[in-house]
Amino acid sequence: MSLTCSVFGTLPNGAEVSAYTLKNAAGTALTVTPYGCRILRLLTPDRDGRFGDVVLGHATLEEYLGPNFQGTFVGRYANRIGGASLTIDGVTYALDKNDGENTLHGGRGGYHQVLFDVKETQDGDAPSITFAHVSPDGDENYPGTLRVEVQYTLTADNAVEIAYRGTTDKKTVFNPTNHSFFNLKADGSKDVLSTVLKINAAHVTAVTDDLIPTGTLLPVAGTPLDFTAPKAIGRDIDADDHLIQLCGGFDHNFCADGTGLREIAEAYEPETGRVMTVYSDMPGVQLFTANRTNGTTKNKDGSPMIPHGAFCLETQFYPDSVHHENFPFRYVVPGEAFESKTIYRFSVR
Repeated sequence: MSLTCSVFGTLPNGAEVSAYTLKNAAGTALTVTPYGCRILRLLTPDRDGRFGDVVLGHATLEEYLGPNFQGTFVGRYANRIGGASLTIDGVTYALDKNDGENTLHGGRGGYHQVLFDVKETQDGDAPSITFAHVSPDGDENYPGTLRVEVQYTLTADNAVEIAYRGTTDKKTVFNPTNHSFFNLKADGSKDVLSTVLKINAAHVTAVTDDLIPTGTLLPVAGTPLDFTAPKAIGRDIDADDHLIQLCGGFDHNFCADGTGLREIAEAYEPETGRVMTVYSDMPGVQLFTANRTNGTTKNKDGSPMIPHGAFCLETQFYPDSVHHENFPFRYVVPGEAFESKTIYRFSVR
């Protein structure tokens, strides 16, 4: 069997939560759960054929409860909406202020806390699982009943394909992403500063100190944000740059070059030889380097999470696109399904 199911835990309301493991013939294994559509574990080989878990996370379901975005499907709206409000066709909707005066990752009751339904599973050479959820009109005060699906497929060539789909009965917003914390050393006690990263993006979104875009796109050439040629994440992570210093590292939206499904980033870890190539049809990708920890958050082995112990590459529409007509963005409207795909492909070098 290339797809198996086990019990992961029980929610405070008594609902049982399962974990599903997809495995291909090469031995790569992906474990996901319907609670937040999270990626719990991803075992990939290093250059010597030794398998390790390249996604940080926790050992128990309880540790994922609350404002925890590790590995989750973020929605309805990934990243930030300035002023915690949006206006659609003249109607203004007040959203949850869970990030200062702004909304972050859908609000406190976002999809990271939803127990999704398992709609479909497929065994075989490329096992997959599809999660579904009906987000009612007024959910976190977003308009429209939004029916969402997330499908995870583990391909024969060691790629994790994530397909998003959404339909609505009323014009609304949908900005999905996956928030996995990657460590290609497969060791949460080691930082990712040696990981060599390339991002195919000539611009980033300029932001205020609360990370809300101003509407201006800044060229990365000649700045610490220039990843157009491969460089170690740690090379400029302490650069004398206001936003980098403010964030304690990278937490930036890159405007990915090109359109359609294309390669937008590649990460290579010299210690293990692992390579992760990211493809997406979304216009942006947020680089986040897990800059600060509170000292109490634990890895799966019980060790404390460390600063810069992981990096995230969150494919998305630009933050706060609802307030910037010059940003590439599309609303979801009745009769037209939203569809998007992101792929994380693993290899060795």
